[in-house]
Amino acid sequence: MEERIAALRRRGVRIGEGCQLFTTSFSTEPYLVDIGNRVGISGGTQFITHDASVWLIRPERPQAQVLGRIQVGDNTFIGENCLILPATTIGAGCVIGAGSVVRGIIPDNSIVIGNPCRVVGRASLLKGCHAGSGRMVDTLHLPEAEREAAIRRHFGL
Repeated sequence: MEERIAALRRRGVRIGEGCQLFTTSFSTEPYLVDIGNRVGISGGTQFITHDASVWLIRPERPQAQVLGRIQVGDNTFIGENCLILPATTIGAGCVIGAGSVVRGIIPDNSIVIGNPCRVVGRASLLKGCHAGSGRMVDTLHLPEAEREAAIRRHFGL
C-alpha cells in the first residue's frame, strides 16, 4: 500500500495521510487530483481528468484539451469500480457507492450512488445503521487466523 501511494505521489497525485488506495488509475494528468486525509478508494475506481469530447472542436482548435481537477475530501470512502469525472469535488465524510459515476459537486456528509450518481442520504446516519446491523465486528487489528476465527464465531460458522 505504501509503495503504491509513494508511486502515485511521484506521478503528482496529492494524497493526504492515513489513506488506503486500491487503484492506480489516475488518468493522464494525475497532478490534477487531490485526495484528502483518511480516504479509502476501492479497486477498479478510475479518476478521469480530461474530456475527450473535445474532438468535436478539434477541426477549429487542433491542440485544444478540456481538463478538470478532481478533489476528494477527508474521511471519504469510494466503492469498487467507480468513475470520477473531471471537474468533480467530493466533500468530506462522504460514501460513494460501488459502480457510481461521479461528476460535479458532492456536498459533505453525502451518500451517493448510481449512474449518474445522486445523493441518497447522509453518511452520518450510516454509522447508526452499521451499529445496529449485527454485521460490525472489531477485528481489523487481529492477525489473519485470529481475525477469521472471530468472524466465523460472530456469524455462527
